[in-house]
Amino acid sequence: MANPILKEGTRAPAFTLPSQNGKVRLTEHRGRWVVVYFYPKDDTPGCTTEACAFRDLKKEFEKEGAVVVGISPDDRDSHIRFAEKYDLSFSVLVDRDARVANKYGAWREKKNYGRTYLGIVRSSFLVDPSGKIVRIWDNVRVKGHVEKILATLREERAG
Repeated sequence: MANPILKEGTRAPAFTLPSQNGKVRLTEHRGRWVVVYFYPKDDTPGCTTEACAFRDLKKEFEKEGAVVVGISPDDRDSHIRFAEKYDLSFSVLVDRDARVANKYGAWREKKNYGRTYLGIVRSSFLVDPSGKIVRIWDNVRVKGHVEKILATLREERAG
């Protein structure tokens, strides 16, 4: 299912959210590429695999002039524990009321084991230095996803 809210080529919704290290504003990264990724829950298997993949490729993203931020509804204490446990060297942001996830279309109805509920649909957004969304990955599978983002970033930068 395509992202129902945002389209590639539109401006990324601005946000200011607390992280494990203080407040982070999307606009403070203007002039750089930004990967914004939404994940359901700290310290769960898929979310940990994804976060560790971003951690392991951080230097590659930096070589391309990009910064990575993860966003979930978990609280700051949970983010601190998660970041420390897995040595995450990027910001994980607190979106307790899912306000930002909602703006990005990542907060949606989900179905699991016959139950329907609202939650984070794992999604990633590549934002260019001018603040425009150049690529959206919606309802992603973790395996190989971070590598796909990095490859797309390299393609976009190469022109």
